[in-house]
Amino acid sequence: MNIYKILLGIAAICLAAALIITFSGNIENAGVLYIAFFLALAIGIRTFPTFKGLSYTVIILAAVTTAMFYPGPFVEINGFRLASLITPLLQLIMFGMGTSMSFNDFAGVIKMPKGVFLGVTSHFIIMPAIGFTLANVSGFPPEIAAGIILIGCSPNGMASNVISYLAKANLALSITITAVSTMLAPFVTPFLMKLLAGEFVEVHALDMMWEIIKIVIIPILAGLIFNKFFSGKVDWLDKAMPLVSMTSIALIIVVITAVGRESLLSIGPKLVLLVLLHNLSGYTLGYWSGRLFKMSERDCRTIAIEVGMQNGGLASGIAKAMGKIATVGLAPAIFGPLMNITGSILASYWHRKPPAEKVNENVVVEPT
Repeated sequence: MNIYKILLGIAAICLAAALIITFSGNIENAGVLYIAFFLALAIGIRTFPTFKGLSYTVIILAAVTTAMFYPGPFVEINGFRLASLITPLLQLIMFGMGTSMSFNDFAGVIKMPKGVFLGVTSHFIIMPAIGFTLANVSGFPPEIAAGIILIGCSPNGMASNVISYLAKANLALSITITAVSTMLAPFVTPFLMKLLAGEFVEVHALDMMWEIIKIVIIPILAGLIFNKFFSGKVDWLDKAMPLVSMTSIALIIVVITAVGRESLLSIGPKLVLLVLLHNLSGYTLGYWSGRLFKMSERDCRTIAIEVGMQNGGLASGIAKAMGKIATVGLAPAIFGPLMNITGSILASYWHRKPPAEKVNENVVVEPT
């Protein structure tokens, strides 16, 4: 029997034992078993090609579980609050995003103007509107409700490009929409937050604009310049950046989970459900907005993915800058892992149903 199947067996045993302890009323003693379950599952599912891409997300779930049961080490170490790391980690992630892009990615605006306009416009209309609606019907405290709006007002993330590649969507269009929405974020996100979330929390639009420029625009521009002059010349950095980015994202999510633990314990399941609804509604309405404007099947898939997947890291950084990481930051922290799961499932489904039409793409994205 191979090691993967053994680990899946261990995962099943750990889960069964954890559930027995939980239902016996001693959930505080089940933490190690739940953590072991997720870690064993993360490695075990790599034996299945369909689920191999979910290993990273399952590892994040293990880390989140650790933060929920043992939050102390993720909140403060020897008087140093780990939340202080969120902004520099995000800047590092965005620099990595810039090194994987080029100035040519923006040429798609000229080559595919209709698709780019529709994708960016749909993204900044559909997700904020859904977020605003869910926040108003949620019954959550104002700051937590504002977090739902915040994730809806955020731009796309690079994860959408990987999912588009796997889903046999229009990868060139996906990359251009991501690039354009990211560069528009300093102007669009603060405006939408002021408009939609102003009744929930105090929003300083100019301060938020500067935070986005500092967290996203400057590091991405630095990465673009680095890529232009040093692409392929620093092999160790090219190989290290994806791992650094994934580790940084995991750490950010864990820190937010630990800091917001008490709120999650009281409203966690309902918040997860609303965030999932937000994400799935984005895919659905994004796809049908493409259909409404008679886009090709590939472009409809692309717009669905670009609308439904958000830059949760940036939203977390904005929440940190607002001083509300334990409340406003909760929805973004949940959205990230969830969208990776749903996006991978959607990509797997579409991968098995290739669209009839073909597009000429000169871009290759390696799946992570």
